[in-house]
Amino acid sequence: MNQKLFDKPIRFAFAVNLANVFEPKHFGDADKYLIYEWVNNAFILLNEEVNIFKNLHENQGHGLQEKGRAIIDLLRSLNVTVVVSKQFGKNIQMVNRHFIPVIVSENIPEKTLDILAMHMKWIEDEINNRPDEFKLFIIKNGVLKKAIKNE
Repeated sequence: MNQKLFDKPIRFAFAVNLANVFEPKHFGDADKYLIYEWVNNAFILLNEEVNIFKNLHENQGHGLQEKGRAIIDLLRSLNVTVVVSKQFGKNIQMVNRHFIPVIVSENIPEKTLDILAMHMKWIEDEINNRPDEFKLFIIKNGVLKKAIKNE
């Protein structure tokens, strides 16, 4: 299954609050997702998707698989390839089978877009070379790519 996936536009889901700012919360706890598409070397905001699963079984704690599967299904229906957040919980072990997870240190999506644009070759390489289980990207001062440990 080593096909060239980035021949199609790459879609990103940014996990943000109602003010469109990244918060130190798990991806599944975001208020909404900003859906961007990488086309012709530029990002285009396609839409905002309210996270209707944010409070799904909230009293059962973080890392609930049912919540993770619901969000995965939502993002797959939107053809998302990359998920971007300040944090991920236990469900990252499911998420990385479907999407490239990216942890960012910036609070503002526009700054994150600039950083991602500089490193799109890494994202494209990951899409083409790791289609079964993606590595985690951590963007702070530079970019770190590492394997996700299964627990």
